[in-house]
Amino acid sequence: MMKTPSVRCISECFIKPQYFTEESKQPHYLTPWDTAMLSAHYIQKGLLFNKPPPLDNREDFMTTLLDRLKHSLSVTLVQFYPLAGRLITQKNENPHSYYVFVDCNNSPGAKFIHASLDMAISDILSPVDVPVVVQSFFDHDRAVDHDGHTMSLLSIQVTELVDGIFIGCSINHCIADGTSYWHFFNSWSEMFQSQGQISISGRPIHKRWFPDGYGPIINLPFKHHNEFITRYEAPELRERIFHFTAESISKLKAKANAECNTIKISSFQSLSALIWRCIIRARQLPHDQTTTCKLATNNRTRLEPPLPQDYFGNSIHVVMAVTTAGELLQQSLGWAAWKLYLAVYNHNDKVLREWLQAWLQSPSVYQLGRLFDPYSVMMGSSPRFNMYGNEFGLGKAVAIRSGYANKFIGKVTSYPGYEGGGSIDLEICLPPYAMAALESDEEFMNQVSQFNPLQ
Repeated sequence: MMKTPSVRCISECFIKPQYFTEESKQPHYLTPWDTAMLSAHYIQKGLLFNKPPPLDNREDFMTTLLDRLKHSLSVTLVQFYPLAGRLITQKNENPHSYYVFVDCNNSPGAKFIHASLDMAISDILSPVDVPVVVQSFFDHDRAVDHDGHTMSLLSIQVTELVDGIFIGCSINHCIADGTSYWHFFNSWSEMFQSQGQISISGRPIHKRWFPDGYGPIINLPFKHHNEFITRYEAPELRERIFHFTAESISKLKAKANAECNTIKISSFQSLSALIWRCIIRARQLPHDQTTTCKLATNNRTRLEPPLPQDYFGNSIHVVMAVTTAGELLQQSLGWAAWKLYLAVYNHNDKVLREWLQAWLQSPSVYQLGRLFDPYSVMMGSSPRFNMYGNEFGLGKAVAIRSGYANKFIGKVTSYPGYEGGGSIDLEICLPPYAMAALESDEEFMNQVSQFNPLQ
């Protein structure tokens, strides 16, 4: 049996902002939403590009590309300066204080890695399951956010394949949620294309938001990080990408709304209901087993007054619908979709502030092993994020992939489909037996389409 090639590191360095603003010299404090992420993994997402046709000056091509990526990253970090910092813990015994913040001054900067892999794009995209080697396209493998005390808060890894380039980005989840993650990525791409002119269309807003009467320092009720940091290891999982066309999703939405005699259920709620039902059926759970479908939700527009879309940091929540496995499968698609609609609809300013008030009275840190039980489905990321709009002189990416981080049984990550127009790709993580059952599920597979960006 042939041994799978492994990723080889060619070089690494650190990139600092091109210059430091007065704002970047101040401590960058963490909000409750940020602090709760200290034991989660980094966000790891990346784009796979075709390499230009073979040229005699291949080394010159890579040297030029890497230089331009580094320069545009340095300029982008002027605005996204927290990503070039490090975490600092400040603690005192009497009176007790324990809080974490970002120091943007005393840091070597963001990490930048050039690596290579003796494999082709087809080796990455053709297998049914996402190859395990994709996890090696990202730095900070298995790191938790608290490791940002000694590790970079941002790490870029450019992996050169035989016929492709993968640009993988790992960002500390205490510093950014999905909205902020792709805001940075989009801005970096924009800066690259503008040849490093210091101008981006949507500057990040770093003014931290705290509930009235709180902040900027959030004290934790701990004496040592061992009290709130755990190292979650995922069980054996198969990871596969499934493609849904805009037409298929439109039909699902129409079906869900018709079954509930409404027009309020969204496309994504309808698709999530399908995934919830089919995964739970594949899991073969007892009828009385409680199951939930959880949706990662952006809080920015739900606060009153709302936060700006360019607010940089975490402003996310998990909303959920709850039932039993038996009831979920006995009822219709529309019934499940309506429960998800209500979960989203009822997530408002009052609910958010009540959650924040409770957290501030008893601060805690999310533990991946306990936050997501194995009987549920968690819909993460969003097909609305601008992922395929990122270009680095290589044309449009051919695929989006993610690393090891934040994956567990029932984790589903949403991406826009390659062809756009409302199509969606779902990255589903399940135990091998459950994935095999899902692949044989008629309700599910009738909605899935075959799509190959290489053709």
